[in-house]
Amino acid sequence: MSTEVPSRELEFSIEIKDVSDVQKVFGKLDQNIKLIEDIFGVTVDLKDNTLSLWSKEPANAHLARDFIKELFSLVEEGTLFSPEDLRKMALSFKEDQKTWWKNTFGQSIMVTAYHKSIRPKTPGQVNYVRAVHQSEMVFCIGPAGTGKTYLAMAMACAALRNKEVSRIVLIRPAVEAGESLGYLPGDLKEKIEPYLRPLYDALYELLSPEKFHRYSEKGIIEVAPLAYMRGRTLNDSFIVLDEAQNTTPEQMKMFLTRMGFGSKVVVTGDITQIDLPAGHNSGLVLIQQILRDIPGIEFVYLSEKDVIRHQLVQKIILAYEKFEKEKLNR
Repeated sequence: MSTEVPSRELEFSIEIKDVSDVQKVFGKLDQNIKLIEDIFGVTVDLKDNTLSLWSKEPANAHLARDFIKELFSLVEEGTLFSPEDLRKMALSFKEDQKTWWKNTFGQSIMVTAYHKSIRPKTPGQVNYVRAVHQSEMVFCIGPAGTGKTYLAMAMACAALRNKEVSRIVLIRPAVEAGESLGYLPGDLKEKIEPYLRPLYDALYELLSPEKFHRYSEKGIIEVAPLAYMRGRTLNDSFIVLDEAQNTTPEQMKMFLTRMGFGSKVVVTGDITQIDLPAGHNSGLVLIQQILRDIPGIEFVYLSEKDVIRHQLVQKIILAYEKFEKEKLNR
């Protein structure tokens, strides 16, 4: 912690129901507190159950105090966060003057099988969750690590749990990183499995492997490649199309017209990572022009500011964007 003590001091008491919550909030070797000190411009000290903050700007101390109180509330609810999560939350809390946080961050989407509370962590994610709640069809476009797929699946599981839909259908096109199904070992099911594995992994965490397999056997949850959707009508379903940048315009049209009564559709993708063969246009790129002005359909755009991964991921995304712009200007 900082050794220089500013002239202003603000002290307040916090009620700590569980001593282990202190380490969850402060982090190992107080690394989270060091982040809070840097972001809010304060010095923090904890003795017994009294938290002291010093700052040359009293407003900073009050803002940091409110943020720390929110962190303890989240931890009591079972929310866990990494130092990088906390950094993003602190920056959002400070930049937006708590407005979006107070209104929507505290609303958990669901609690996983392992007692982890899932909730949006950036203003962009909050807008995404709002759009899915309010619209029947949502397109979420943004870079890797912004939570596009995971949040969509969490909202789907919550909708199923709340009996808003009777089943979940999760879909991916079988196009990845230039590989071909024909070169993979095994039968068709085994060839498709690697493309769907990220969806399985997320469902295991959200529901537990046992519950997922039970729902899968009953047809309540279906995870399938896009080609399996042709000719079907999906009623009373929460439908998620992931990696939609790897659909052709024809495939996108086929998928969107599968929507039936009582269903909600969420389409996610990253238009900077298109793996289609050369000469093939992305359906996700084209659909932004076709459906832009249709009521009931909403487009949400996430950016590097919404990345909830290692901070290097954010820097990598910005570096690629800079490289592409320079290449276009040559």
